[in-house]
Amino acid sequence: MSAPLSAGDSREEAERSSHWASLQEAGMSTGLWFLYFWHKLFGRRVYRALLVPVCWYFALTRPVARRASMQFLQRVGAVAPNAGGFARWSATVRHIRSFADALLDKALVWTNGIDIRAARVEVDPRFDAAVDRGEGGVLVVAHFGNLEVLRAIGERLRKIQLHILVHTRHAQRFNNVLKRLNPESGEHLLQVTDLDAATAAYLADAVSRGHFVVIAADRVPVASGHVLDVPFLGEAAPLPIGPWVLAGVLKCPAYWLACFKEPDDRYTLVCERIVERMELPRARRNEALRSVMGRYVHELERNCRRAPLAWFNFYPFWAPLPGRASAPVRTRPPTVTSVKPTHE
Repeated sequence: MSAPLSAGDSREEAERSSHWASLQEAGMSTGLWFLYFWHKLFGRRVYRALLVPVCWYFALTRPVARRASMQFLQRVGAVAPNAGGFARWSATVRHIRSFADALLDKALVWTNGIDIRAARVEVDPRFDAAVDRGEGGVLVVAHFGNLEVLRAIGERLRKIQLHILVHTRHAQRFNNVLKRLNPESGEHLLQVTDLDAATAAYLADAVSRGHFVVIAADRVPVASGHVLDVPFLGEAAPLPIGPWVLAGVLKCPAYWLACFKEPDDRYTLVCERIVERMELPRARRNEALRSVMGRYVHELERNCRRAPLAWFNFYPFWAPLPGRASAPVRTRPPTVTSVKPTHE
């Protein structure tokens, strides 16, 4: 398989040293308003036609995102290893267009512009049984699909109480757009850069009342290097241990959760139990982490192959962290840098 990233390119090295949270929004909020109103006036077909030149421009002017997209699409099998330049570029443009489409849906789902009742639901019966018993847990997600649509389905169809841990400061303007469209779009969000004992106690109380904590498990923490290298699509990628440490502290089940759009424009919600009760015994902590994170990656890979254009990590995902060459797991619990609940 050809590699879009060249080890000898100094520009590539600079890209590898960048944290995902440092990437700029690239005028996303202004562009979203523009496209949102075009969609409101003319519908999805005109909106998607307008996206074509916008996405080509983005691919041309954002080399980090372009190369990361090409690398992922080749790894997941959406682009042939020997594909020519135009084929790889076209696939990347479709990938970016899928992301832009998802941005619009984030706005539409809170303005009743999407019929979430039409979504397909593929839910592990053990999750439904736990909800019926009033038992909470941790829902591990990824930057795959559409969390806003997922959240709307959970809150409207099953009346599930969700507490979503997010790092939103890198996309604050976009969040402001959502709040202007619907003032309740930030409800139950916990803005964090890391977790401490007080936050864990707050979440433990929520889980004991049958609520669910939603946390992404595919991006390196903003203020922490607590990661484990896990094979993903053929190569080790640094993934955070924080979500699994949190589930271990809460001593509750952990479920994989995703919501993504199929080619027929209908959303599919997928939920699978990863572990019945997350425990991290001190004597074999690393072994337990590797096991559960391997199961998480298995679900992530399976869903990425099913809907490759729903993967929205446009940065060098497999790049080693700066100053770190395959570091071991750090077993000291993470420390807090910022916790700001928007609602309790």
